[in-house]
Amino acid sequence: MQTGQAGTIRLGYTIVSILVIGFIVLPLVFIVWMSFFSNRILSFPPEGYTLDWYRRAWGMSDFRNGFFLSLQTSLIATVVAAALGLPASFALVRGRFKGREGINTILMSPMVVPGIVGGSALFVFFLEVEFLTGMRIAGSSLGLIIAHSLIALPWMIRLVTTSLISVNPFVEEAARSLGAGPLIVFWRITLPVIKPGVIAGSLFAFINSFIDLEKSIFLVGPDSTTLQIALINYLEWNFDSTIGAVATVQIALITVLLLITDRYAKLSRAF
Repeated sequence: MQTGQAGTIRLGYTIVSILVIGFIVLPLVFIVWMSFFSNRILSFPPEGYTLDWYRRAWGMSDFRNGFFLSLQTSLIATVVAAALGLPASFALVRGRFKGREGINTILMSPMVVPGIVGGSALFVFFLEVEFLTGMRIAGSSLGLIIAHSLIALPWMIRLVTTSLISVNPFVEEAARSLGAGPLIVFWRITLPVIKPGVIAGSLFAFINSFIDLEKSIFLVGPDSTTLQIALINYLEWNFDSTIGAVATVQIALITVLLLITDRYAKLSRAF
């Protein structure tokens, strides 16, 4: 009887798992499938299949320039997040100072504050800075990079902090007692242990910056646009498989990044 109940529960878990995975994956599969429809106006079933939508998307300057702007901004934001996130994580894990939990909450706040709220707040703040100093930040590349760095930073801190907690401080103390300096200890002892967290943090920082819409929509300049904003602008007047082609390229890019990262640093170790 108990064996039968266990089998029924196991079957129920399997069915629920399949349904959840299907709920997540099937929309992505449909988007990829849709990107090959030959229909001039998106409809189902498809009249045929073609690669013309990919050529059309690449030939449109808004999509092409938006892709390169998003790529450039995300890479810079990831580097900034790593430069700030690594020392911040060390301070939060190893430091013993008053207000540490409050600082941690502030650093994590961009992850929980709605993007539209954070974007509008940054826009107003940048306008106030411009009124006081005459320095134009809103609508500039600098303002966009600052906003995307705030998107990337919490992911870097969260994942590096999680990895850093697993490092035994006595191993580092032993290395220092044998004459190793702080940089040697970090490079030879600490960094190899936290590498999965650093790589995973960089990955998720890049991805969340690359796909951002809410903050970017407030801060892009009149002569520049990110890929996500280009998609929204295109959907306002068009409804064809060009959108599916652009979305498929993004899905492929993110999938490749995940596979490469998991090859060199198992993501399961970083969470």
